[in-house]
Amino acid sequence: MNEPQKDPERVRRMFGGIARRYDLLNHLLSANLDRGWRRRAVAGLPKDPQARVLDLCGGTGDLSIELALRGRAGLVVCCDFARPMLARAAEKFRRAGVSDRCSLLEGDALALPFDDGAFDAVTIGFGIRNLADLDLGLREMRRVLRPGGILVVLEFSVPRTPVLAGLYRGYLRRLLPRIGDGVARRRGPYGYLAETIAEFPDAPTLAGRIHAAGFAACDWQLLTGGIVAVHRASRGPENGGSDRSEQQ
Repeated sequence: MNEPQKDPERVRRMFGGIARRYDLLNHLLSANLDRGWRRRAVAGLPKDPQARVLDLCGGTGDLSIELALRGRAGLVVCCDFARPMLARAAEKFRRAGVSDRCSLLEGDALALPFDDGAFDAVTIGFGIRNLADLDLGLREMRRVLRPGGILVVLEFSVPRTPVLAGLYRGYLRRLLPRIGDGVARRRGPYGYLAETIAEFPDAPTLAGRIHAAGFAACDWQLLTGGIVAVHRASRGPENGGSDRSEQQ
Protein backbone atom coordinates (compact mmCIF):
# COMPACT_ATOMS: atom_id res chain seq x y z
CA MET A 1 0.00 0.00 0.00
CA ASN A 2 1.21 3.48 -0.78
CA GLU A 3 1.60 5.68 2.27
CA PRO A 4 -0.81 8.41 0.97
CA GLN A 5 -3.63 5.88 1.46
CA LYS A 6 -2.83 6.00 5.18
CA ASP A 7 -3.24 9.75 5.37
CA PRO A 8 -4.28 10.32 9.01
CA GLU A 9 -7.17 12.63 8.21
CA ARG A 10 -8.57 10.20 5.67
CA VAL A 11 -8.31 7.32 8.13
CA ARG A 12 -9.89 9.42 10.90
CA ARG A 13 -12.88 10.31 8.71
CA MET A 14 -13.24 6.72 7.57
CA PHE A 15 -13.41 5.30 11.10
CA GLY A 16 -15.69 8.09 12.23
CA GLY A 17 -18.04 7.25 9.38
CA ILE A 18 -18.33 3.56 10.27
CA ALA A 19 -18.42 3.95 14.07
CA ARG A 20 -22.14 3.19 14.41
CA ARG A 21 -21.88 -0.27 12.81
CA TYR A 22 -18.25 -0.99 13.69
CA ASP A 23 -18.96 -3.45 16.54
CA LEU A 24 -21.61 -5.33 14.57
CA LEU A 25 -19.22 -5.78 11.67
CA ASN A 26 -16.34 -6.87 13.90
CA HIS A 27 -18.46 -9.72 15.23
CA LEU A 28 -20.04 -10.56 11.88
CA LEU A 29 -16.87 -10.55 9.79
CA SER A 30 -14.88 -12.57 12.35
CA ALA A 31 -17.70 -15.08 13.01
CA ASN A 32 -17.62 -13.69 16.56
CA LEU A 33 -14.03 -14.88 17.07
CA ASP A 34 -12.88 -11.34 17.84
CA ARG A 35 -14.19 -11.61 21.40
CA GLY A 36 -11.90 -14.54 22.15
CA TRP A 37 -8.95 -12.87 20.44
CA ARG A 38 -9.27 -9.89 22.76
CA ARG A 39 -9.45 -12.12 25.80
CA ARG A 40 -6.22 -13.83 24.72
CA ALA A 41 -4.54 -10.46 24.27
CA VAL A 42 -5.57 -9.28 27.74
CA ALA A 43 -4.26 -12.54 29.21
CA GLY A 44 -0.79 -11.36 28.17
CA LEU A 45 -0.83 -8.88 31.06
CA PRO A 46 -0.62 -9.78 34.76
CA LYS A 47 -3.52 -9.03 37.07
CA ASP A 48 -2.76 -5.71 38.77
CA PRO A 49 -5.53 -3.52 40.21
CA GLN A 50 -3.08 -0.60 40.44
CA ALA A 51 -1.72 -0.71 36.89
CA ARG A 52 -2.06 2.20 34.48
CA VAL A 53 -2.73 0.92 30.96
CA LEU A 54 -2.90 2.88 27.72
CA ASP A 55 -5.26 1.23 25.22
CA LEU A 56 -4.05 2.82 22.00
CA CYS A 57 -6.27 3.02 18.92
CA GLY A 58 -8.91 1.97 21.43
CA GLY A 59 -11.85 2.56 19.10
CA THR A 60 -15.19 1.66 20.66
CA GLY A 61 -13.56 0.40 23.83
CA ASP A 62 -13.87 -3.41 23.68
CA LEU A 63 -10.26 -4.06 24.71
CA SER A 64 -10.42 -1.39 27.42
CA ILE A 65 -13.49 -3.09 28.90
CA GLU A 66 -11.71 -6.45 28.91
CA LEU A 67 -8.72 -4.92 30.69
CA ALA A 68 -10.92 -3.40 33.39
CA LEU A 69 -13.24 -6.37 33.92
CA ARG A 70 -10.41 -8.91 34.08
CA GLY A 71 -8.40 -7.01 36.68
CA ARG A 72 -5.50 -6.03 34.44
CA ALA A 73 -5.69 -2.32 35.33
CA GLY A 74 -6.85 0.19 37.88
CA LEU A 75 -6.96 2.86 35.19
CA VAL A 76 -7.31 2.37 31.44
CA VAL A 77 -6.89 5.32 29.08
CA CYS A 78 -8.75 4.52 25.88
CA CYS A 79 -7.03 6.70 23.28
CA ASP A 80 -8.23 7.10 19.69
CA PHE A 81 -8.22 9.89 17.14
CA ALA A 82 -11.79 9.29 15.85
CA ARG A 83 -14.24 11.07 18.12
CA PRO A 84 -17.34 9.11 17.00
CA MET A 85 -15.58 5.88 17.99
CA LEU A 86 -14.87 7.26 21.47
CA ALA A 87 -18.51 8.37 21.81
CA ARG A 88 -19.52 4.75 21.29
CA ALA A 89 -16.89 3.66 23.83
CA ALA A 90 -18.32 6.02 26.46
CA GLU A 91 -21.76 4.42 26.10
CA LYS A 92 -20.28 0.94 26.40
CA PHE A 93 -18.22 1.86 29.48
CA ARG A 94 -21.40 2.98 31.24
CA ARG A 95 -23.26 -0.21 30.32
CA ALA A 96 -20.33 -2.40 31.45
CA GLY A 97 -19.97 -0.50 34.74
CA VAL A 98 -16.32 0.44 34.13
CA SER A 99 -16.58 4.21 33.68
CA ASP A 100 -14.74 4.71 36.97
CA ARG A 101 -11.75 2.76 35.62
CA CYS A 102 -11.78 3.70 31.94
CA SER A 103 -11.19 7.23 30.68
CA LEU A 104 -11.33 8.56 27.12
CA LEU A 105 -8.81 10.63 25.22
CA GLU A 106 -8.88 11.87 21.65
CA GLY A 107 -5.22 11.67 20.64
CA ASP A 108 -2.66 10.85 17.97
CA ALA A 109 -0.71 7.59 18.37
CA LEU A 110 2.30 9.19 16.67
CA ALA A 111 2.48 12.11 19.14
CA LEU A 112 1.14 10.89 22.47
CA PRO A 113 0.36 13.62 25.03
CA PHE A 114 1.93 11.74 27.95
CA ASP A 115 5.16 11.96 29.92
CA ASP A 116 7.89 9.37 29.46
CA GLY A 117 7.21 6.22 31.48
CA ALA A 118 3.61 7.16 32.28
CA PHE A 119 2.13 3.66 31.87
CA ASP A 120 2.72 0.15 33.14
CA ALA A 121 1.39 -1.35 29.90
CA VAL A 122 0.29 -0.35 26.42
CA THR A 123 -2.20 -2.36 24.39
CA ILE A 124 -3.22 -1.89 20.78
CA GLY A 125 -5.85 -4.08 19.16
CA PHE A 126 -6.35 -4.13 15.40
CA GLY A 127 -5.03 -0.59 15.07
CA ILE A 128 -1.29 -0.77 14.58
CA ARG A 129 -1.56 -1.55 10.86
CA ASN A 130 -3.40 1.74 10.31
CA LEU A 131 -0.55 3.92 11.61
CA ALA A 132 0.96 6.16 8.94
CA ASP A 133 4.41 5.46 10.43
CA LEU A 134 4.61 2.08 12.16
CA ASP A 135 8.14 2.54 13.52
CA LEU A 136 7.42 5.99 14.95
CA GLY A 137 4.29 4.62 16.57
CA LEU A 138 6.25 1.80 18.21
CA ARG A 139 8.85 4.25 19.50
CA GLU A 140 6.09 6.38 21.03
CA MET A 141 4.62 3.32 22.72
CA ARG A 142 8.01 2.49 24.19
CA ARG A 143 8.53 6.09 25.32
CA VAL A 144 5.35 6.18 27.43
CA LEU A 145 6.07 2.80 29.04
CA ARG A 146 7.94 2.63 32.34
CA PRO A 147 11.10 0.48 32.42
CA GLY A 148 9.91 -3.11 32.50
CA GLY A 149 6.49 -2.14 31.14
CA ILE A 150 4.69 -4.41 28.71
CA LEU A 151 3.43 -3.87 25.17
CA VAL A 152 0.65 -6.14 23.84
CA VAL A 153 -0.22 -5.97 20.14
CA LEU A 154 -3.26 -7.80 18.77
CA GLU A 155 -3.30 -7.76 14.98
CA PHE A 156 -4.11 -9.77 11.88
CA SER A 157 -1.27 -11.89 10.53
CA VAL A 158 -0.56 -14.44 7.81
CA PRO A 159 -1.97 -17.99 8.02
CA ARG A 160 0.77 -20.62 8.01
CA THR A 161 -0.81 -23.37 5.89
CA PRO A 162 -1.10 -22.79 2.11
CA VAL A 163 -4.74 -23.91 1.97
CA LEU A 164 -5.87 -21.62 4.77
CA ALA A 165 -3.74 -18.77 3.41
CA GLY A 166 -5.39 -19.12 -0.01
CA LEU A 167 -8.89 -19.19 1.43
CA TYR A 168 -8.09 -16.19 3.61
CA ARG A 169 -6.75 -14.15 0.70
CA GLY A 170 -9.93 -14.88 -1.24
CA TYR A 171 -12.03 -13.81 1.74
CA LEU A 172 -10.12 -10.53 2.04
CA ARG A 173 -10.34 -9.75 -1.68
CA ARG A 174 -13.94 -10.70 -2.32
CA LEU A 175 -16.16 -11.15 0.71
CA LEU A 176 -14.89 -8.77 3.39
CA PRO A 177 -15.19 -5.57 1.28
CA ARG A 178 -18.58 -6.56 -0.10
CA ILE A 179 -20.11 -7.49 3.25
CA GLY A 180 -18.43 -4.73 5.23
CA ASP A 181 -19.22 -1.86 2.89
CA GLY A 182 -22.76 -3.19 2.41
CA VAL A 183 -23.58 -3.35 6.11
CA ALA A 184 -21.77 -0.07 6.84
CA ARG A 185 -23.63 1.53 3.91
CA ARG A 186 -20.45 3.21 2.79
CA ARG A 187 -18.33 2.48 -0.22
CA GLY A 188 -14.63 1.93 0.38
CA PRO A 189 -13.83 1.56 4.10
CA TYR A 190 -13.76 -2.23 4.22
CA GLY A 191 -11.88 -2.45 0.94
CA TYR A 192 -9.23 -0.29 2.58
CA LEU A 193 -9.23 -2.42 5.72
CA ALA A 194 -8.87 -5.60 3.65
CA GLU A 195 -5.84 -4.09 1.89
CA THR A 196 -4.18 -3.14 5.17
CA ILE A 197 -4.69 -6.68 6.50
CA ALA A 198 -3.35 -8.34 3.34
CA GLU A 199 -0.23 -6.14 3.21
CA PHE A 200 0.66 -6.06 6.91
CA PRO A 201 3.88 -7.88 7.93
CA ASP A 202 3.69 -11.42 9.26
CA ALA A 203 4.32 -12.15 12.95
CA PRO A 204 8.13 -12.67 12.80
CA THR A 205 8.58 -9.51 10.73
CA LEU A 206 6.48 -7.45 13.13
CA ALA A 207 8.50 -8.85 16.04
CA GLY A 208 11.63 -7.58 14.30
CA ARG A 209 10.13 -4.13 13.94
CA ILE A 210 9.22 -4.14 17.63
CA HIS A 211 12.82 -5.05 18.49
CA ALA A 212 14.13 -2.28 16.25
CA ALA A 213 12.00 0.22 18.15
CA GLY A 214 13.96 -0.58 21.31
CA PHE A 215 11.98 -3.30 23.05
CA ALA A 216 14.08 -5.83 24.91
CA ALA A 217 12.11 -9.00 24.21
CA CYS A 218 9.19 -10.04 22.04
CA ASP A 219 7.19 -13.24 21.76
CA TRP A 220 3.99 -14.00 19.92
CA GLN A 221 1.12 -16.43 19.71
CA LEU A 222 -0.63 -17.29 16.46
CA LEU A 223 -4.37 -17.78 16.87
CA THR A 224 -6.95 -19.35 14.56
CA GLY A 225 -4.37 -20.90 12.28
CA GLY A 226 -2.30 -17.72 12.08
CA ILE A 227 -5.09 -15.37 11.02
CA VAL A 228 -4.36 -13.32 14.15
CA ALA A 229 -1.21 -12.84 16.25
CA VAL A 230 -0.76 -11.56 19.79
CA HIS A 231 2.68 -10.01 20.32
CA ARG A 232 3.99 -9.34 23.81
CA ALA A 233 7.13 -7.26 24.34
CA SER A 234 8.87 -5.65 27.30
CA ARG A 235 10.41 -2.21 27.44
CA GLY A 236 14.12 -2.43 28.07
CA PRO A 237 17.04 0.01 28.06
CA GLU A 238 18.49 -1.48 24.89
CA ASN A 239 17.78 -3.95 22.11
CA GLY A 240 18.23 -7.59 22.93
CA GLY A 241 16.36 -10.61 24.15
CA SER A 242 14.98 -13.31 21.91
CA ASP A 243 12.02 -13.96 19.67
CA ARG A 244 9.85 -17.01 20.09
CA SER A 245 6.47 -18.01 18.80
CA GLU A 246 3.57 -20.29 19.62
CA GLN A 247 0.75 -21.34 17.33
CA GLN A 248 -2.76 -22.16 18.51
